[in-house]
Formats: sequence, C-alpha cells, structure tokens
Amino acid sequence: MRASLIQIDVNEGESVESRRRRVAALVREQAEADLVVLPELWTTGAFAYERFATEAEPLEGPTYEAMAKAASDAGVWLHAGSIPERDPDGPLYNTALVFSPSGDLTAAYRKIHRFGFDKGEAVLMGAGQELVTVRLPGTTLGVATCYDLRFPELFRGLVDAGAETMVVSAGWPERRRAHWTLLAQARAVENQAFVLACGTAGTHAGVPQAGHSIVVDPWGEVLAEAGAGEEVLTVDLDPAKVAATREQFPALKDRLLGLEPPHHR
Repeated sequence: MRASLIQIDVNEGESVESRRRRVAALVREQAEADLVVLPELWTTGAFAYERFATEAEPLEGPTYEAMAKAASDAGVWLHAGSIPERDPDGPLYNTALVFSPSGDLTAAYRKIHRFGFDKGEAVLMGAGQELVTVRLPGTTLGVATCYDLRFPELFRGLVDAGAETMVVSAGWPERRRAHWTLLAQARAVENQAFVLACGTAGTHAGVPQAGHSIVVDPWGEVLAEAGAGEEVLTVDLDPAKVAATREQFPALKDRLLGLEPPHHR
C-alpha cells in the first residue's frame, strides 16, 4: 500500500477558496498512491479560533465537494483532513472526512478530544461521541485527530474495532514537536499498528506549526518523516506486517484491563 501524506502550508494571506483549489490539485497529483492523507483544519488553521464560526461549513459543503472530486479524479482513498463542520441542529464540530476512490464519503469522524482547556476549540466546538474505522483493501483504518494522539484509550478502542493502521490528521504546534514524534511512535508500539500522522506547515494565528509528518511501523520504527515546510511524504507499507508483528510478539493478547466492547460504528 502506498500512502502519501500532504503536509500543507497554512500561512495566512491565502483565501480558503484558493487553498482548497491548491490542495485539490495536490491530491490529484498523488494518483499513484492508494491512500492520501491531509492535515487537520487546513482550510482555516487549527489555531485560528476566530475563523471557526465564520468559515464553518455543512458536512456536504464546498470542501466536501472539492475533496470528493479530487479523490475520484485521482482514484485514491482520501483522508481529507478535517473541517469546521456546522451542524444545523447543534454546535460546530471538528470533523474528519474519508472518501473512497469513487469519491463517496465512507466516514465522518467528529473529533472527541478538543484542545484548549478552557478556551479555543474546547469551548467553540462540540465533542464527538463515536470511534470511527474504515475498511480499505488490505487494512482497516482507525481515524483520530491531533489532540486525540495524547489519549491512548482512544487508540485501544480503535484496535478493538479492528484498526491496523492509525491515521492522525493534525495542526500540531512547533513548540511541542518532540511530543508529536514521541506519541506517534508510542501509539504504534503499544497497538502494534502503523501510524500515519499528517500535520501542517507554516504559521497561522501566530502559532508556528511543527510540520514533520511521520509514518511509523508496528515496531515503532520511523519509516519516513517530513521536514518543516510544505511537502508530500510518500511511503510504501506492507499491511501484512501488522498481523505478523502481533503474532511474533503477542502483547495485545495479554491485556487485562479495559476490554469492554467499544462503542463505535
């Protein structure tokens, strides 16, 4: 399986419409990939809190339409990062979208763990309630977003739901980049799964972004890592390595805690 992580530059000064067109073109260029991954809230910037309400869109809004077409044009599975979703019957959500190679929406994940403590995303957006997995040929994706990476119980729930490849879209700040790398490797090792973590580059709302998107294998080995700027990180994965790792070192079978059936879809 070939995966391409598109580490998008989110510097201010570019309109949402222009960035949407540019990102769609980048997705179309990845036609040789099987799976393409985009970062979190790349239309607005993950720290541009004042833009969430004004630039929120319905689930099937302009970003949905542009990414569905890009996935179809390229013939790839597309984790389109996340958008600020405006639910007509509720609050805003930080919602990740996954499209099939035919451009059909196969999953929408509303971010469960909202960042900001008592400000920002934590108070401006609602919390998701459901774990989300997506079955691809050869592997099952577990979907997570940015701050979720700090909560291992979410990833255990995804493992229980059958996930073998964890896909994390993020807008992670540069000042905590060491945590980004460490946590991506930890989630891979403890769940014996691939981790594909795609972040943003540039600076928005005064917050420099970490970049350094990363792909980690089930043993915790870093297979590829981006730099700080806009970049497409492409890596070939063998999905069979997950089952082989779990058989060779069957640590997951020794779990004693937290084995209640997960609530997922």
